[in-house]
Amino acid sequence: MQNVSFDHVTLGGFWGQWLEKLQAVTLPTVYDRFSETGRFEAFEFHWKAGDPKQPHIFWDSDVAKWIEAAADLLAQRPDPALEAVIDRVVDLIELHRDPCGYFNIYFTVCEPDQRFQRRTDHELYCAGHLTEAAIAYAAATGKTKFLRLMQDYIAYIDKVFFQEDSAAFSTPGHEEIELALVKLYNFTGDAHYLEMSRRFVDLRGVSPKDIAGGHNNDYDQSDRPVREISEAIGHSVRAVYLYCAMADLARLTADDALRAACERVFDNITQRRMFITGGIGSSSRGERFTEDFDLPNDVAYAETCAAIGLAFFARRMSLLEADSRYADVAETAIYNGALSGISLRGNAFFYVNPLEIDLNQHRIEKDWYGREDGLLTQRLEVFGCSCCPPNIARMIASIGDFLYSYDERTVFVHHYFESKTAFDGVTLTQKTGYPFDGENCLRAQGLRGKTLALRLPGWAQAPRINGQAPADVRKGYAYLPVEADDVTLTLSLDLTPRLMAADPRVHADQGKAAVCRGPLVYCMEQVDQTAPLGQLLLSADLQPALAQDAALGCPALEVNGFRELPEDTLYRRYPLDRAPCRLRLIPYFAFANRGESDMKVWIRIS
Repeated sequence: MQNVSFDHVTLGGFWGQWLEKLQAVTLPTVYDRFSETGRFEAFEFHWKAGDPKQPHIFWDSDVAKWIEAAADLLAQRPDPALEAVIDRVVDLIELHRDPCGYFNIYFTVCEPDQRFQRRTDHELYCAGHLTEAAIAYAAATGKTKFLRLMQDYIAYIDKVFFQEDSAAFSTPGHEEIELALVKLYNFTGDAHYLEMSRRFVDLRGVSPKDIAGGHNNDYDQSDRPVREISEAIGHSVRAVYLYCAMADLARLTADDALRAACERVFDNITQRRMFITGGIGSSSRGERFTEDFDLPNDVAYAETCAAIGLAFFARRMSLLEADSRYADVAETAIYNGALSGISLRGNAFFYVNPLEIDLNQHRIEKDWYGREDGLLTQRLEVFGCSCCPPNIARMIASIGDFLYSYDERTVFVHHYFESKTAFDGVTLTQKTGYPFDGENCLRAQGLRGKTLALRLPGWAQAPRINGQAPADVRKGYAYLPVEADDVTLTLSLDLTPRLMAADPRVHADQGKAAVCRGPLVYCMEQVDQTAPLGQLLLSADLQPALAQDAALGCPALEVNGFRELPEDTLYRRYPLDRAPCRLRLIPYFAFANRGESDMKVWIRIS
């Protein structure tokens, strides 16, 4: 099965608007903040001891992700000024790289004698992101200098790690280069890059060097060989980047053991260790997975990058098997746990995405997360660790990657975006107001004699295609034989809001419910309510009504609820006096856009 690349997709509607914001606001904002903090200046290589703005071990990757996002946007919307900025950075890389091909700002400028000596310090992670950026820029513009520079660097990495085995470690402390090498193989056709990726993956958890260095632990997924993985452990972003590479390799090398490991860990994440928003990584201590069903709301870490990584992993699993559960998870993560990481204006970002905010408690426990930027109730334009802003930018820029895949017989429609795409003699056009409207009109041209497979989201009750229940449904996809060169059909998805309950083993959600509509999780903010959130309950009989919110630019929900009547006493007899009321809920991705406010996803229910 092959993926249809985003650069074959023209977006309108919801995602088209986000592309507009990306070009007009997000990329310039991130560029300005990265310039102010010294990230772009660091490529000049003129820092010396005692100067301010010392380069950091991951600054290369921050800029690389920004370049990748910019390049992906250039593939869809030419912009000479943006291209010139990237060309300047590429020129600096060429100027300052080592003659052997090595390029890393920190380990050239700050600690040149420590090259490839510390597994934890992100050299290969930075190399991977620079490689992804170079591929994206070559694909967008046809300019290959950046790509050639990174190929030289990869050749040096191959020499040090596999030919000489002279590095102090065998596998990266932060996974990323593994999936970048697969991308490099896909772009160049050179199978040696695929083999390098496989070797990095195969060595994880078994390398004597890594074990001797004290790194054989679960934090960076080095506690066991990858084919023995059965549960998600350790740092959540590292984990899903590893799983992405494993899924790629499983597909491209027909490795059944790798595929089985991917399936096991995907099930473990989505059935036991994922927030309803698609966020993953419940603990701030190590930004990591913890135990099954440990999913706290107020101190949920749920890093933006982790939700993005989960969506990337799920998309790759869809290429292994047409099972709607993969696209369901990708959709949940994209619209909720990832998109909440960026403000509606597109200029500010969350690193952490909690499912509950109590302003008083957050202020009392301001150091709970161990980092100032981890407990913020409002988004910032830049963090000390600013991996998330350029990561959400590159996800939005390439969001069309999620839409379609195909083989010789069938075209699969995984998601519903207002869009038009052309590939392999096929043209597909979607007209839809998704995710706020469930009517999806799809026109297919050039598919005669083949099959169109439409994903029926797991949340959808009684979906209809041209008014009828689909006849041939397999693993969540409706298979439709195409008998004409030009076919139009309508997929109708009921977006009636629904109440969701958590497994009772999720202690934080016992006695509570969440409200979802289509792919969107909703939350309530104090700014919309007439009583403190702690006094409000949902009614099991929602009686929902849509209410357009002009300030947010998206539909809000009004539902039935109750307000407990307060008494001036600490403890009182049950049941409590209460009065019916209407509650106003907004999409989770839109929270914290109207000033500081208490917020809840999981609400007590009566």
